[in-house]
Amino acid sequence: MLERFFIEHCSPTLAGLKTANLFNYTMERPCDLDAQIQEWNQQLNHRGVFLTILDRHADRALIYVYRKSRLQADLQQEGTAEFLSPLQYDCSNVEACLKRLRERIAQTHSFPHEIGLFLSYPLADVIGFIENGGQNYRCAGCWKVYCDKCAAEKLFAKFRKCKQVYTRLFHSGRSITQLTIAA
Repeated sequence: MLERFFIEHCSPTLAGLKTANLFNYTMERPCDLDAQIQEWNQQLNHRGVFLTILDRHADRALIYVYRKSRLQADLQQEGTAEFLSPLQYDCSNVEACLKRLRERIAQTHSFPHEIGLFLSYPLADVIGFIENGGQNYRCAGCWKVYCDKCAAEKLFAKFRKCKQVYTRLFHSGRSITQLTIAA
């Protein structure tokens, strides 16, 4: 059942075009989710893709699908550690950052603004969103863009195309593992 969500929400990550994606998942059997996540990690980790649960309530879970090596590189980008450090993130350790992100989600009961950095949004756009309270953006797609509109629009188009291709390939019989590009 998770496969449909991978295609719908995570095609750019599976294709290696994006660091991570995120989706809410309503579970038919909440007790089985940890086993499902473990099984998917066994299938996808060798290709560089990892799954983790960021938040869980009753029958719903917030699932984060990411490429660990890309996330580590994103956390090392100029300005990112300086932005995240006051929020008590240790950008030298992916697992510690994900643990802190889980804590921040639990504290705020919503998405903390820095989550964009974990989804490969440009730092300038995350800062622009915060400074503008989500208003005055130049365009919107996967995120609200405050800086490089042209580059973002090209990227959004690439993500849409990826989803279309992956949906078609999945419906023609390709498995999630076959569609996951090895890192």
